[in-house]
Formats: sequence, structure tokens, C-alpha cells
Amino acid sequence: MPFVIAYPMIDPVLVSVGPFPIRWYALAYIAGLVLGWAYAQYLVRKPALWGAGARPDAACIDDLLVYAALGVILGGRIGYVLFYNLPFFVAHPLDMFKLWQGGMSFHGGFAGTALAVALLARARSISVLRLYDVVCAVVPIGIFLGRIANFIKPELWGRPTDVAWAMIFPGAGPLPRHPSQLYEATLEGLVLFLVLFVAVRLGALRRPGLVTGIFAVGYGAARIASEFFREPDPQLGFLFGGATMGMLLSLPMIAVGGLFIGHALRTKAALA
Repeated sequence: MPFVIAYPMIDPVLVSVGPFPIRWYALAYIAGLVLGWAYAQYLVRKPALWGAGARPDAACIDDLLVYAALGVILGGRIGYVLFYNLPFFVAHPLDMFKLWQGGMSFHGGFAGTALAVALLARARSISVLRLYDVVCAVVPIGIFLGRIANFIKPELWGRPTDVAWAMIFPGAGPLPRHPSQLYEATLEGLVLFLVLFVAVRLGALRRPGLVTGIFAVGYGAARIASEFFREPDPQLGFLFGGATMGMLLSLPMIAVGGLFIGHALRTKAALA
């Protein structure tokens, strides 16, 4: 038996208000949206980051909070149903609405948010690329908190391993496993946020679509790397050649992100 770090048993319910439990999982979504909104407000209030030309304003970011929340929840759930467990939900359609039981797809949430942001940009008559850039600059905040919530629940644990920091997760059997939720929180959340933070400070917002492209490529690469340590969903398993659904869904993100970066670099930067 290798050395195993004790899994910190944390009650997935933070507090109960009467018969209503407030779970860490839900709190992570709420905190991610609120903190993302606050950082987005900071970004749009800094003209020096954008250069000349129209940019989203504070009122637009207020609307964005509502649009993004709907996009994340609806897109994330629909993506999970379609990509990860369609036969089950076809047999049990009412379970689609039981969000408290878990089951959200990042790629579905990302697509849903992209659609919601495009609708908002059209309604506001502003550049959809610039609005995408704001969203992508703040998304890693929510990803970080969401992965921490996955760890607390616990769910989406890693593959069996004998590394010194392995853990035995409740419900995952007796084998020590990678704490892959923490790997993802670090790569997809913290590291990606810092990369985008530096890119913004270096003028990335002056080239519409550049932050979006960096995010898509960065997330896709981080997710694929993390999938090598994460146990695949039991209803899917490995698809072919050791690939997982998370890997396959990340490949189009990297390709589209590369197109965004290429387009942005061919566009003349907006100068103050």
C-alpha cells in the first residue's frame, strides 16, 4: 500500500436554511458568476487596456451576468445530457431537471455562454469579439471554484495511482487515486487566469478575439493534459486509443481558438 494522504471529509452541504440545503456546488457557481462580474467591471472601466474604439460598458456587464448565468446552466446541463449520459436521460427524462444531483458539461456551458453573449452583443449593438474577450478573461475564476466544488462533493476523481499525494475518495473504491479535481483547478483555473491576466496587461484586449483565442487554446490543452489523470465517466469509459470524451470535445476548442488568435494578430491593434 503506497503512502496515502487522508481525504478531507467536508460536508457537501455548507449550511441548511430550514428544509433548504445550500451546497458548496451551488455556491461555487454563484461565487464564480459574482466574482467574474466584479472582475469584468474592473476591466471595462480601464480604457487604457482597450485603446480606441467602442468597448462594453458597466451596464452591459450587468446584463452579461444574467445572460452568462443562463448560458452556463442551460448549456452545461444540455451538454452533459447529450455528450455524457443520453441513454439514461432518454429513459428518465425528468432527471434532466435534477441539477442538484450534479452533471454539468464545461464544453456545453461554454457553448451556451457563447450563444448567450452573441445574443447580448447583437441586442446592444457592440462587438461580439470584444464581449467574448471579457467573458473569457474572467471564466477561469468560475472554473477554479467549480473544480474545488468537484473535490469537495467528491466527484470526477482521478485514476488509480501510487504517487505520494494519492487519496482514497469516498464512493470511488479502495484504490488510492489522483486528486485530479485539484489538477484541473490549478491548470484550467489558476494558471489559465494568470496567463490571461498577463496577456490583458500586455495589450491583448486591443486586438478583438485574442483573449478568446488564448483562452480556448489554453483551456483545451489544460483539459487534455488533465484527462490523462482523471477517471473517465463510468457510463462512457475510454472511447478509442485511450481517448476520453473530455479530450475529444477539447480538440475543436483548440482549433477554433487558433483561428481566433490568427484573426486577431492579423487585425491592427486599437491604440489610445
